[in-house]
Amino acid sequence: MSIEIKIRKNEPVDRAIRRLKKKLERENVIKDVRAKRYFEKPCQKRRRKEKVMAFTQMLRRRHAD
Repeated sequence: MSIEIKIRKNEPVDRAIRRLKKKLERENVIKDVRAKRYFEKPCQKRRRKEKVMAFTQMLRRRHAD
């Protein structure tokens, strides 16, 4: 998997780096790398996912009105 960013004519390098970071974030590359940095037991993964689901459901209920 390779991600390429072509620097446009007269574009500052800072802006190209920002575009690269956004592209990496959209494709969840950074998220995957951080998740795989350390081993996580299957039960810990399940608990974390359940916690996230409970939080999102709470937000949906709160803002449903």
